[in-house]
Amino acid sequence: MIYLDHAATTPLDPRVLDAMLPYLREGFGNASSVHRVGQDARRAIDRSRSEVGALIGARPDEIIFTSGGTEADNLAVFGLTAGRQDGRRHVVTSAIEHHAVLHAMQELAERGYELTVVTPDRGGHVDPAAIAAAVREDTALCSVMLANNETGTVQDVAAMAQAAHAVGALFHTDAVQAAGLVPVDVQALGVDALTLTAHKFYGPKGAGALYLRRGTRISPTQYGGGHERGRRAGTENVAAIVGFGAAARLALEEMGSRAEAIAQVRDLLWAQLREIPGAHRSGDEARCLPGHLNARFDGVDGEAAVLNLDLRGVAASMGSACSSGSLEASHVLLALGLRDEDARGGIRLTVGRGTSEADAMAAARILQEIVLRQRALSAARSG
Repeated sequence: MIYLDHAATTPLDPRVLDAMLPYLREGFGNASSVHRVGQDARRAIDRSRSEVGALIGARPDEIIFTSGGTEADNLAVFGLTAGRQDGRRHVVTSAIEHHAVLHAMQELAERGYELTVVTPDRGGHVDPAAIAAAVREDTALCSVMLANNETGTVQDVAAMAQAAHAVGALFHTDAVQAAGLVPVDVQALGVDALTLTAHKFYGPKGAGALYLRRGTRISPTQYGGGHERGRRAGTENVAAIVGFGAAARLALEEMGSRAEAIAQVRDLLWAQLREIPGAHRSGDEARCLPGHLNARFDGVDGEAAVLNLDLRGVAASMGSACSSGSLEASHVLLALGLRDEDARGGIRLTVGRGTSEADAMAAARILQEIVLRQRALSAARSG
Protein backbone atom coordinates (compact mmCIF):
# COMPACT_ATOMS: atom_id res chain seq x y z
CA MET A 1 0.00 0.00 0.00
CA ILE A 2 1.18 3.49 -0.95
CA TYR A 3 -0.44 5.70 1.68
CA LEU A 4 -1.26 9.18 0.40
CA ASP A 5 -3.90 10.19 2.95
CA HIS A 6 -1.82 11.69 5.76
CA ALA A 7 -4.22 14.64 6.05
CA ALA A 8 -6.86 12.15 7.24
CA THR A 9 -4.57 10.51 9.77
CA THR A 10 -0.95 9.52 10.20
CA PRO A 11 0.56 6.23 11.38
CA LEU A 12 1.44 6.04 15.05
CA ASP A 13 5.14 6.70 15.62
CA PRO A 14 6.69 3.63 17.36
CA ARG A 15 8.35 5.96 19.87
CA VAL A 16 4.94 7.39 20.74
CA LEU A 17 3.56 3.89 21.22
CA ASP A 18 6.46 3.08 23.55
CA ALA A 19 5.59 6.13 25.65
CA MET A 20 1.93 5.08 25.82
CA LEU A 21 2.32 1.39 26.67
CA PRO A 22 3.14 1.81 30.39
CA TYR A 23 -0.14 3.70 30.83
CA LEU A 24 -2.06 0.93 29.10
CA ARG A 25 -0.52 -1.63 31.45
CA GLU A 26 0.61 -0.90 35.00
CA GLY A 27 0.06 2.88 34.89
CA PHE A 28 -3.70 2.59 34.50
CA GLY A 29 -4.67 4.93 37.35
CA ASN A 30 -7.39 7.55 37.26
CA ALA A 31 -5.68 10.94 37.34
CA SER A 32 -8.31 12.25 39.77
CA SER A 33 -7.48 9.65 42.42
CA VAL A 34 -5.38 10.71 45.40
CA HIS A 35 -3.37 7.50 45.73
CA ARG A 36 0.03 6.94 44.16
CA VAL A 37 -1.22 5.18 41.03
CA GLY A 38 -3.61 8.04 40.34
CA GLN A 39 -1.04 10.71 41.04
CA ASP A 40 1.42 9.01 38.69
CA ALA A 41 -1.21 9.42 35.97
CA ARG A 42 -1.72 13.06 36.97
CA ARG A 43 1.99 13.79 36.65
CA ALA A 44 2.02 12.13 33.22
CA ILE A 45 -0.85 14.37 32.07
CA ASP A 46 0.87 17.46 33.46
CA ARG A 47 4.05 16.55 31.58
CA SER A 48 2.09 16.12 28.36
CA ARG A 49 0.32 19.43 28.93
CA SER A 50 3.72 21.12 29.01
CA GLU A 51 4.87 19.28 25.86
CA VAL A 52 1.74 20.19 23.89
CA GLY A 53 1.94 23.78 25.10
CA ALA A 54 5.58 24.02 24.03
CA LEU A 55 4.65 22.91 20.50
CA ILE A 56 2.52 26.03 19.98
CA GLY A 57 4.21 28.50 22.35
CA ALA A 58 1.50 28.25 25.04
CA ARG A 59 1.60 27.94 28.83
CA PRO A 60 0.66 24.51 30.19
CA ASP A 61 -2.42 25.89 31.96
CA GLU A 62 -3.71 27.22 28.63
CA ILE A 63 -4.11 23.68 27.24
CA ILE A 64 -7.49 21.92 27.62
CA PHE A 65 -7.36 18.26 26.64
CA THR A 66 -10.30 16.90 24.63
CA SER A 67 -11.18 13.73 22.75
CA GLY A 68 -10.03 15.21 19.45
CA GLY A 69 -10.23 18.12 17.05
CA THR A 70 -13.99 18.04 16.59
CA GLU A 71 -14.68 18.33 20.31
CA ALA A 72 -12.11 21.11 20.65
CA ASP A 73 -13.68 23.04 17.76
CA ASN A 74 -17.14 22.62 19.27
CA LEU A 75 -15.89 23.71 22.68
CA ALA A 76 -14.42 26.83 21.10
CA VAL A 77 -17.50 27.78 19.08
CA PHE A 78 -20.13 27.06 21.70
CA GLY A 79 -18.04 27.70 24.80
CA LEU A 80 -16.58 31.05 23.76
CA THR A 81 -19.90 32.47 22.59
CA ALA A 82 -21.73 31.26 25.71
CA GLY A 83 -18.94 32.60 27.89
CA ARG A 84 -19.49 36.18 26.76
CA GLN A 85 -21.42 38.42 29.13
CA ASP A 86 -21.97 41.34 26.75
CA GLY A 87 -24.93 40.10 24.70
CA ARG A 88 -23.09 39.92 21.38
CA ARG A 89 -25.00 37.68 18.94
CA HIS A 90 -23.01 37.81 15.69
CA VAL A 91 -20.37 35.30 14.55
CA VAL A 92 -18.07 35.11 11.52
CA THR A 93 -16.40 32.20 9.78
CA SER A 94 -15.22 31.20 6.29
CA ALA A 95 -16.85 29.00 3.66
CA ILE A 96 -13.90 26.57 3.66
CA GLU A 97 -13.87 25.58 7.32
CA HIS A 98 -13.88 21.98 8.45
CA HIS A 99 -17.43 20.91 9.21
CA ALA A 100 -16.56 20.73 12.92
CA VAL A 101 -16.51 24.55 12.83
CA LEU A 102 -18.88 25.24 9.93
CA HIS A 103 -21.71 23.05 11.23
CA ALA A 104 -21.22 24.37 14.78
CA MET A 105 -21.53 27.92 13.47
CA GLN A 106 -24.66 26.96 11.54
CA GLU A 107 -26.10 25.52 14.75
CA LEU A 108 -25.47 28.85 16.46
CA ALA A 109 -27.46 30.48 13.66
CA GLU A 110 -30.31 28.05 14.40
CA ARG A 111 -30.15 29.25 18.01
CA GLY A 112 -30.60 32.88 17.05
CA TYR A 113 -27.09 34.12 16.30
CA GLU A 114 -26.47 36.03 13.09
CA LEU A 115 -23.84 34.28 10.98
CA THR A 116 -21.61 35.82 8.33
CA VAL A 117 -19.69 33.42 6.07
CA VAL A 118 -16.74 34.90 4.16
CA THR A 119 -15.83 33.42 0.77
CA PRO A 120 -12.18 32.86 -0.22
CA ASP A 121 -10.55 33.72 -3.53
CA ARG A 122 -9.79 31.09 -6.18
CA GLY A 123 -6.48 30.29 -4.50
CA GLY A 124 -8.25 29.45 -1.26
CA HIS A 125 -7.18 32.61 0.61
CA VAL A 126 -9.51 34.30 3.03
CA ASP A 127 -8.72 37.99 2.73
CA PRO A 128 -8.09 39.61 6.14
CA ALA A 129 -9.76 42.73 4.71
CA ALA A 130 -12.90 40.67 4.14
CA ILE A 131 -12.80 39.58 7.77
CA ALA A 132 -12.32 43.19 8.86
CA ALA A 133 -15.38 44.14 6.79
CA ALA A 134 -17.44 41.26 8.21
CA VAL A 135 -16.84 41.80 11.94
CA ARG A 136 -19.01 44.32 13.77
CA GLU A 137 -19.47 45.89 17.16
CA ASP A 138 -21.78 42.99 18.10
CA THR A 139 -19.49 40.20 16.84
CA ALA A 140 -18.81 37.67 19.57
CA LEU A 141 -16.48 35.27 17.75
CA CYS A 142 -14.62 34.86 14.48
CA SER A 143 -13.17 31.47 13.48
CA VAL A 144 -10.95 30.85 10.45
CA MET A 145 -8.70 27.82 10.05
CA LEU A 146 -4.94 28.21 9.92
CA ALA A 147 -4.52 25.80 7.01
CA ASN A 148 -7.16 24.09 4.92
CA ASN A 149 -7.53 20.34 5.23
CA GLU A 150 -8.29 19.79 1.53
CA THR A 151 -6.00 22.21 -0.31
CA GLY A 152 -3.38 22.91 2.36
CA THR A 153 -3.58 26.68 1.76
CA VAL A 154 -2.25 28.61 4.77
CA GLN A 155 -4.14 31.71 5.93
CA ASP A 156 -2.93 35.03 7.36
CA VAL A 157 -4.55 34.34 10.71
CA ALA A 158 -2.57 36.99 12.58
CA ALA A 159 -4.07 39.78 10.47
CA MET A 160 -7.55 38.31 10.87
CA ALA A 161 -7.21 38.05 14.64
CA GLN A 162 -6.10 41.66 14.77
CA ALA A 163 -9.19 42.70 12.78
CA ALA A 164 -11.47 40.75 15.11
CA HIS A 165 -9.88 42.20 18.23
CA ALA A 166 -10.30 45.72 16.86
CA VAL A 167 -14.06 45.39 17.42
CA GLY A 168 -13.77 43.40 20.64
CA ALA A 169 -14.47 39.98 19.09
CA LEU A 170 -12.67 36.79 20.08
CA PHE A 171 -10.72 34.83 17.46
CA HIS A 172 -10.39 31.04 17.18
CA THR A 173 -8.41 29.10 14.61
CA ASP A 174 -8.60 25.42 13.71
CA ALA A 175 -4.92 24.47 13.39
CA VAL A 176 -5.52 20.72 13.20
CA GLN A 177 -3.79 20.37 9.82
CA ALA A 178 -0.92 22.74 10.61
CA ALA A 179 0.10 22.10 14.22
CA GLY A 180 2.93 19.61 14.47
CA LEU A 181 3.78 19.92 10.77
CA VAL A 182 4.79 23.59 10.48
CA PRO A 183 5.72 26.16 13.15
CA VAL A 184 2.69 27.45 15.06
CA ASP A 185 3.07 30.18 17.69
CA VAL A 186 -0.08 31.36 19.43
CA GLN A 187 1.66 34.54 20.56
CA ALA A 188 2.60 35.52 17.02
CA LEU A 189 -0.83 34.57 15.72
CA GLY A 190 -2.55 36.55 18.46
CA VAL A 191 -5.48 34.12 18.69
CA ASP A 192 -7.66 33.59 21.74
CA ALA A 193 -8.19 29.89 21.05
CA LEU A 194 -6.62 27.26 18.81
CA THR A 195 -7.48 23.64 18.05
CA LEU A 196 -4.99 20.81 17.49
CA THR A 197 -5.08 17.01 17.60
CA ALA A 198 -2.46 14.30 17.97
CA HIS A 199 -3.28 11.91 15.15
CA LYS A 200 -2.35 14.43 12.45
CA PHE A 201 1.33 14.29 13.47
CA TYR A 202 2.01 10.63 14.29
CA GLY A 203 0.22 10.56 17.64
CA PRO A 204 -2.83 8.54 18.71
CA LYS A 205 -6.45 9.13 17.84
CA GLY A 206 -8.67 10.18 20.72
CA ALA A 207 -6.45 12.99 22.01
CA GLY A 208 -7.02 16.61 21.04
CA ALA A 209 -6.62 19.97 22.71
CA LEU A 210 -7.95 23.47 22.76
CA TYR A 211 -5.51 26.26 23.52
CA LEU A 212 -7.33 28.96 25.49
CA ARG A 213 -5.49 32.21 26.11
CA ARG A 214 -5.16 32.87 29.84
CA GLY A 215 -8.00 35.06 31.09
CA THR A 216 -10.42 34.17 28.26
CA ARG A 217 -13.87 33.18 29.51
CA ILE A 218 -15.34 29.90 28.27
CA SER A 219 -18.40 27.92 29.26
CA PRO A 220 -18.09 24.11 29.32
CA THR A 221 -20.12 22.15 26.81
CA GLN A 222 -20.25 18.99 28.91
CA TYR A 223 -20.71 18.66 32.63
CA GLY A 224 -19.59 16.25 35.32
CA GLY A 225 -16.51 16.39 37.52
CA GLY A 226 -14.05 19.24 37.73
CA HIS A 227 -11.61 17.87 35.14
CA GLU A 228 -9.48 20.27 33.10
CA ARG A 229 -10.03 22.97 35.73
CA GLY A 230 -13.79 22.78 35.21
CA ARG A 231 -13.58 23.46 31.49
CA ARG A 232 -14.06 19.91 30.15
CA ALA A 233 -15.57 17.20 32.34
CA GLY A 234 -14.64 13.55 31.85
CA THR A 235 -12.00 11.09 33.01
CA GLU A 236 -8.83 11.73 31.05
CA ASN A 237 -7.59 9.27 28.45
CA VAL A 238 -4.18 9.08 30.10
CA ALA A 239 -2.41 6.85 27.58
CA ALA A 240 -3.62 8.88 24.60
CA ILE A 241 -2.69 12.16 26.30
CA VAL A 242 0.79 10.79 27.04
CA GLY A 243 1.05 9.84 23.36
CA PHE A 244 -0.08 13.32 22.41
CA GLY A 245 2.69 14.82 24.50
CA ALA A 246 5.33 12.50 23.06
CA ALA A 247 4.20 13.23 19.50
CA ALA A 248 4.26 16.98 20.21
CA ARG A 249 7.80 16.77 21.61
CA LEU A 250 9.04 14.78 18.62
CA ALA A 251 7.32 17.10 16.17
CA LEU A 252 8.95 20.14 17.74
CA GLU A 253 12.38 18.48 17.58
CA GLU A 254 12.07 17.14 14.02
CA MET A 255 9.72 19.60 12.32
CA GLY A 256 12.21 21.27 10.02
CA SER A 257 13.68 18.12 8.53
CA ARG A 258 10.28 16.46 8.28
CA ALA A 259 8.69 19.36 6.40
CA GLU A 260 11.56 19.68 3.93
CA ALA A 261 11.55 15.98 3.07
CA ILE A 262 7.77 15.82 2.78
CA ALA A 263 7.63 18.88 0.51
CA GLN A 264 10.24 17.40 -1.81
CA VAL A 265 8.22 14.21 -2.28
CA ARG A 266 4.97 16.18 -2.75
CA ASP A 267 6.61 18.39 -5.38
CA LEU A 268 7.95 15.34 -7.20
CA LEU A 269 4.46 13.84 -7.24
CA TRP A 270 2.94 16.99 -8.70
CA ALA A 271 5.76 17.34 -11.25
CA GLN A 272 4.75 13.93 -12.61
CA LEU A 273 1.01 14.50 -12.47
CA ARG A 274 1.06 17.92 -14.11
CA GLU A 275 2.41 16.27 -17.26
CA ILE A 276 -1.02 14.67 -17.72
CA PRO A 277 -3.03 16.83 -20.15
CA GLY A 278 -5.88 18.59 -18.39
CA ALA A 279 -4.28 18.41 -14.94
CA HIS A 280 -5.09 21.14 -12.43
CA ARG A 281 -4.13 21.89 -8.85
CA SER A 282 -6.41 23.63 -6.34
CA GLY A 283 -5.08 26.02 -3.71
CA ASP A 284 -1.96 28.13 -3.46
CA GLU A 285 1.20 26.25 -4.44
CA ALA A 286 3.46 28.79 -2.73
CA ARG A 287 1.56 29.24 0.55
CA CYS A 288 0.72 25.62 1.27
CA LEU A 289 1.38 22.94 3.86
CA PRO A 290 4.33 20.74 2.84
CA GLY A 291 2.42 17.51 2.24
CA HIS A 292 -0.81 18.66 0.57
CA LEU A 293 -1.73 18.26 -3.10
CA ASN A 294 -5.30 18.62 -4.36
CA ALA A 295 -5.40 17.65 -8.03
CA ARG A 296 -8.12 17.18 -10.61
CA PHE A 297 -8.10 16.04 -14.22
CA ASP A 298 -10.48 17.12 -16.95
CA GLY A 299 -13.14 14.50 -17.64
CA VAL A 300 -12.25 12.37 -14.60
CA ASP A 301 -14.60 11.61 -11.70
CA GLY A 302 -12.76 11.92 -8.39
CA GLU A 303 -14.66 9.20 -6.57
CA ALA A 304 -14.07 6.67 -9.36
CA ALA A 305 -10.39 7.60 -9.46
CA VAL A 306 -9.99 7.18 -5.68
CA LEU A 307 -11.71 3.78 -5.76
CA ASN A 308 -9.49 2.64 -8.63
CA LEU A 309 -6.41 3.90 -6.84
CA ASP A 310 -7.39 1.79 -3.85
CA LEU A 311 -7.74 -1.29 -6.08
CA ARG A 312 -4.20 -0.60 -7.31
CA GLY A 313 -2.80 -0.23 -3.79
CA VAL A 314 -2.81 3.56 -3.41
CA ALA A 315 -4.76 5.19 -0.55
CA ALA A 316 -6.03 8.68 -1.34
CA SER A 317 -9.22 10.66 -0.70
CA MET A 318 -11.57 13.20 -2.24
CA GLY A 319 -11.41 15.60 0.68
CA SER A 320 -12.08 15.58 4.40
CA ALA A 321 -12.01 12.07 5.85
CA CYS A 322 -14.98 13.06 8.03
CA SER A 323 -17.06 13.46 4.86
CA SER A 324 -16.08 10.15 3.23
CA GLY A 325 -19.05 8.46 1.62
CA SER A 326 -20.72 11.80 0.88
CA LEU A 327 -22.03 12.12 -2.66
CA GLU A 328 -21.90 15.90 -2.51
CA ALA A 329 -19.13 17.88 -4.17
CA SER A 330 -16.46 19.30 -1.87
CA HIS A 331 -17.75 22.46 -0.18
CA VAL A 332 -14.16 23.71 -0.13
CA LEU A 333 -13.64 23.41 -3.89
CA LEU A 334 -17.07 24.88 -4.58
CA ALA A 335 -16.18 27.86 -2.38
CA LEU A 336 -13.06 28.37 -4.52
CA GLY A 337 -15.38 28.94 -7.49
CA LEU A 338 -15.12 25.55 -9.20
CA ARG A 339 -18.11 24.18 -11.08
CA ASP A 340 -19.88 21.24 -9.46
CA GLU A 341 -18.46 18.75 -11.95
CA ASP A 342 -14.93 20.05 -11.42
CA ALA A 343 -15.31 20.03 -7.63
CA ARG A 344 -16.35 16.38 -7.87
CA GLY A 345 -13.08 15.64 -9.64
CA GLY A 346 -10.80 16.80 -6.84
CA ILE A 347 -8.42 14.17 -5.44
CA ARG A 348 -6.53 14.88 -2.21
CA LEU A 349 -3.06 13.33 -2.21
CA THR A 350 -1.21 14.00 1.04
CA VAL A 351 2.28 12.65 1.62
CA GLY A 352 3.96 12.10 4.95
CA ARG A 353 7.17 11.18 6.66
CA GLY A 354 7.14 7.61 5.35
CA THR A 355 6.37 8.45 1.71
CA SER A 356 9.37 7.82 -0.53
CA GLU A 357 10.21 9.27 -3.92
CA ALA A 358 9.65 5.78 -5.34
CA ASP A 359 6.17 5.81 -3.82
CA ALA A 360 5.44 9.16 -5.47
CA MET A 361 6.65 7.97 -8.86
CA ALA A 362 4.65 4.74 -8.66
CA ALA A 363 1.49 6.52 -7.52
CA ALA A 364 1.81 9.07 -10.33
CA ARG A 365 2.18 6.31 -12.90
CA ILE A 366 -0.86 4.45 -11.56
CA LEU A 367 -2.98 7.59 -11.47
CA GLN A 368 -1.98 8.47 -15.01
CA GLU A 369 -3.16 5.05 -16.17
CA ILE A 370 -6.47 5.50 -14.34
CA VAL A 371 -7.02 8.95 -15.85
CA LEU A 372 -6.35 7.73 -19.38
CA ARG A 373 -8.61 4.70 -18.88
CA GLN A 374 -11.48 6.80 -17.53
CA ARG A 375 -11.22 9.19 -20.44
CA ALA A 376 -11.15 6.34 -22.95
CA LEU A 377 -14.24 4.77 -21.40
CA SER A 378 -16.05 8.11 -21.42
CA ALA A 379 -15.15 8.64 -25.08
CA ALA A 380 -16.37 5.14 -25.98
CA ARG A 381 -19.70 5.68 -24.20
CA SER A 382 -20.26 9.08 -25.81
CA GLY A 383 -19.29 7.69 -29.22
